[in-house]
Amino acid sequence: MKFCPSCGAATEIRVPAGDTRLRAICTRCETIHYVNPKMVLGTIPIWQDQVLLCRRAIEPRLGMWTLPAGFMEVGESTADGAMRETLEEAGARVALGPLFSVFDIPHVDQVHLFYLAELRDLNFAAGPESLEVQLFHERDIPWNTIAFRTVTATLRFYFHDRSTGVMSVHTGDIREVQLPHESQPHLDQPR
Repeated sequence: MKFCPSCGAATEIRVPAGDTRLRAICTRCETIHYVNPKMVLGTIPIWQDQVLLCRRAIEPRLGMWTLPAGFMEVGESTADGAMRETLEEAGARVALGPLFSVFDIPHVDQVHLFYLAELRDLNFAAGPESLEVQLFHERDIPWNTIAFRTVTATLRFYFHDRSTGVMSVHTGDIREVQLPHESQPHLDQPR
């Protein structure tokens, strides 16, 4: 940030008093401009033993499959945002269930949250950010074309938990680079 959004003056990067991190600080009004992670909210829309996925019509990862999700808007709760994104991307109305997964993605300054959700009906359709939406049984999930590691992890935890009959909240972080010996991102292990 080169200029202050509050007054338009130049900013400088320094550690403000009482802080430990570099921040953009206005040289005129002294406003400290914090940059914080963005929240990505979504659902795992379920119909009986199937999950609804969207094929992306936008970058990044155009043409790949994902759960309906997107950035949180100002003035909405995480639950409201997850339902809004599901309606926008999949045209799907859901009954929102509990929070299921929370993943930190530090290298892109994001936190991804996914809620369990039951489809209210089968009236769904691709929104402007989706090429198509489709229900999948676990055996038919297009694993090689899932757009994001958080979605892969969320789906794997969901199918594992469903097979055991015990749903848990799953947390972890996904790093930019995996070590060669790692078979999956650093995440909690299915219980």
